[in-house]
Amino acid sequence: MQHCFWRRILVFCAVFFLAGSIWATHPPYAHAYDNPELLPDTPTPVVDLAKSLTSAQEENLVKKLEQFEAETGWKLRVLTQYDRTPGLAVKNFWKLDDKSVLLVADASGGNILNFNVGDAVYKLLPRTFWVELQTRFGNLYFVREEGEDGAIIQALESIETCLRQGGCRVVPGLPKEQWILTLISSIIGGIVCGFAAQPRRDGQVIAWQWALIFSPLWGILFIAFGIGPVVSRTSDWLPLVRNIAGFLIGVLVAYLSNFFNRSSASEM
Repeated sequence: MQHCFWRRILVFCAVFFLAGSIWATHPPYAHAYDNPELLPDTPTPVVDLAKSLTSAQEENLVKKLEQFEAETGWKLRVLTQYDRTPGLAVKNFWKLDDKSVLLVADASGGNILNFNVGDAVYKLLPRTFWVELQTRFGNLYFVREEGEDGAIIQALESIETCLRQGGCRVVPGLPKEQWILTLISSIIGGIVCGFAAQPRRDGQVIAWQWALIFSPLWGILFIAFGIGPVVSRTSDWLPLVRNIAGFLIGVLVAYLSNFFNRSSASEM
């Protein structure tokens, strides 16, 4: 018992000194998060400190954001940074309010996109929208293929589209990777339904009772995870038809597997 007591004391001391060393070596927040001298003298909706955009892209984006604000009243702002940040100074520089969205692109972390969203915007675009927007366009794989400029521009286009149409619960568009997941889910749901519907007694064609019993499982896989993400993100009928076909193929393969097993067993 005494040995365990001293071991706990040593662990506590080690954790205490480790936390103290981290606190002591951490840079002061006041210098890191309030540097107004990094901001330009003239007003602009885009401050590209990290040089993530070309001069032509920045010029076009400035015109587009100014036009969007004049037409809709929503204020979209873009800040790119890497090792230095103006921090809290951007709030006064841009006069951010409840109808403002600040996109911060910082390549020093894992996901480059962060959003500061006004309360009025949250009424149209919920928190789940911003989480999906960040994970879709800000992840390292997307940035590696499309570049930081592509991530910034496409994220802004999604925000503009949703604000123009009065709000979105999900990010518009269906990436190929997400569609593949919905297709896999649809096929698995069909397999579950097909196995459940296999006849279990002589003279029975389809076991409807078992299919209904397992309907919560294959229904969630097919409808919630296979069809729902498609119809809520795109009006294109092709992914929907492919998912339905995948579900039916899964049902057919699973249902007929029982007959194939019986025929092979009878031949033996």
